Amino acid sequence: MAGLRRARGTFALWALLTLASVFFFCEYFIYYCVMLQCSWPQIGRLDGTLEAPTLRAFFLADTHLLGALRGHWFDRLRREWQMERAFQTALWLLKPHIVFILGDIFDEGTWSSEKDWEDDVRRFSKMFRRTTDTELIVLPGNHDVGFQNEADWAKLWRFEKVFNVTSATVVTKGGVNFLLLNSMAVLGGSCSVCRSVEDELFLLSRDLNCSLQVGASQDRLCRDARKFPSSPPIILQHYPLYRASNAICSGLDVAPEEVRHQRFEEQYDTLSQEASEKLLWWFRPRLVLSGHIHRSCAVLHENKYPEVSVSSFNWRNGNRPSFLLGSFSPDRLALSTCFLPEETTVVVLYCGSGAAVALLALLRSYLLKGTSLVHRPPV
Repeated sequence: MAGLRRARGTFALWALLTLASVFFFCEYFIYYCVMLQCSWPQIGRLDGTLEAPTLRAFFLADTHLLGALRGHWFDRLRREWQMERAFQTALWLLKPHIVFILGDIFDEGTWSSEKDWEDDVRRFSKMFRRTTDTELIVLPGNHDVGFQNEADWAKLWRFEKVFNVTSATVVTKGGVNFLLLNSMAVLGGSCSVCRSVEDELFLLSRDLNCSLQVGASQDRLCRDARKFPSSPPIILQHYPLYRASNAICSGLDVAPEEVRHQRFEEQYDTLSQEASEKLLWWFRPRLVLSGHIHRSCAVLHENKYPEVSVSSFNWRNGNRPSFLLGSFSPDRLALSTCFLPEETTVVVLYCGSGAAVALLALLRSYLLKGTSLVHRPPV
C-alpha cells in the first residue's frame, strides 16, 4: 500500500508539472518563440546597397480594451494579458524608437463615464508601459471619441488631454514627417470639430508643400509657412481612405474571401471619396497607414499613393493578430508584418495536454487496479 501511495503521489506531481509547463509556455514563452521570427525590414537603395534607417517604428491598431459595459470579465482579463505580453515581448526583442497606435484604443470610449474612462486609461497605461527610450503616440478612433455624428468637443478634449495629441498635427522624428489625423473630424463633415480640423489641415498642407520647394522662402504664399524636413509626409489615421470594398486588397492577412466583396459605407467603414481625394491632393503622401477594418490591406491609390491598413492587435478580433514594423529614412522606407501567436495553437496545446494527462491517469488507474487484483491474496 505504501508503494501504491508513493506511485500515486509521483504521478500527481508529474501531471502537475506537465500542466504547469504547458501553462508557462502558452502564457509567456510562446510570445518569444513566435516573435523571434520578426525582424526589422531593410531599406534598399536603387544601386542595390542598404541604407541605415534613421527611425524604427511599431504601428498597432484596434486594441479595443473592454470597459465596464460590454464583455465578460474573464474575456477582458484574458485579452489584456495577451496584449500586454505581446507588446512587452516585442519591445524587449525589437527595441523600436517610437510606437504609434492607430485608433480604437478602447472599446467603450464613446459611452464610458468619467470613472470608467479613468479606469480604462489606467489599465492601458499598465499594458503599454515602456521606457523613456521609446515614445508612444496614440490616435483617436471611432470607439474612443465617437463616429462623426457622435463626436463632440468634450469626448475629444478628454482623449487629447490624456494622450497629448490633437486632431491634426505633424510630428517629425528622424527627419520623417508624420501627419497625425483624427479620422472622425477630417474633411467633409458638418460638425464643429470637422470645420476647425479642415482649416488646420489646409495650413499644414501649405507648410509641408512649401518645405518641399527649393527657394520657397521667396514665394509669397510660403513666407509665413512653418519649416519641416524636405520629405513628403506619412499620413497616420484610423479610417482607411476610400475604397469600395476589400476586394482589391493584397497582403498576408487580408479579409476572408466570403467578406472581401462586401461594399463599404463612406464615413463609416472608410473616409468619404471626396475627403480621400482631398487628402491625397493636398499632401501627396509617400505612405498612408490606417486601421479600423481589423485586417491588413495593401492598396495603391491613383497608381502612386500606397496605403496599408494594419490588423487588429486584439485576439478578440481575429485568430492571428499582428502589427507593422517600419524602417524609415527621410526619402525611403520599408515595412514588414510581425504576427503574434495564433489562438488556435494555444487552445490545441491546452486541450491536447489536458486530454493526454487525463488519458494517462485513466490508463494508469486501470493498470494499477488490474495489478492489485492479480496480487490479492486468496480468501
